[in-house]
Amino acid sequence: MSVRHERPRSVDRRVRVQGRPVNSCPSLPPEAGRGTVRRVTVVGEEVLSRACREVAEFGTPELSGLIDDLFLTMYVADGAGLAANQVGVDLQLFVYDCPDDDGIRHVGHIVNPVLDLPDPGSRRLVDDFEGCLSVPGAAMAVPRTDRAAVRGFDKDGEPLVIEGTGYFARCLQHETDHLVGHTYLDRLSKQDRKDALRQMQERREDVFAQREIKAARLSQ
Repeated sequence: MSVRHERPRSVDRRVRVQGRPVNSCPSLPPEAGRGTVRRVTVVGEEVLSRACREVAEFGTPELSGLIDDLFLTMYVADGAGLAANQVGVDLQLFVYDCPDDDGIRHVGHIVNPVLDLPDPGSRRLVDDFEGCLSVPGAAMAVPRTDRAAVRGFDKDGEPLVIEGTGYFARCLQHETDHLVGHTYLDRLSKQDRKDALRQMQERREDVFAQREIKAARLSQ
């Protein structure tokens, strides 16, 4: 049998902002420059364990301001995504700045997202380490599908579909979990959950200290 040589897949490696390729995007997007750092909620707080409310009004200064604050808070905490209830606001909204399997950076926000996963017959589960800004200092292996999409809206009410592979697909699943009142701890065995909480207790103060240092640096 002869060797089959396939032409390499051409990939548009430009940054995706709100799902669309752009020629450039600063490491700290404009939203973060307008934002204010908020306190990140920690597992055990009630707002993290209940389903969030749908956003009913689009195009408001309050919604835009929340998105700005989420972006800055996410960068201060070295996150790849952040949901509104992680800053104590029970609305269906999250922001993200995350690479996919091809190393392409995805930046944006989505309101009232609905998660779409591949059919059971075609999905592939990947076990990979996952952390959470609301479980500071802990990381555990969590099975997630290698592809995912979310359907929702931007802050002005325009429909959006955001698709992801690899780590970005994991991010989309992780953040939509938050909006229905779940953290990745809910996907762990009892023993693994106990281990994650132990990690958090041991490391959380160091994590909080690093966030304070970064917040001070970004505010200069």
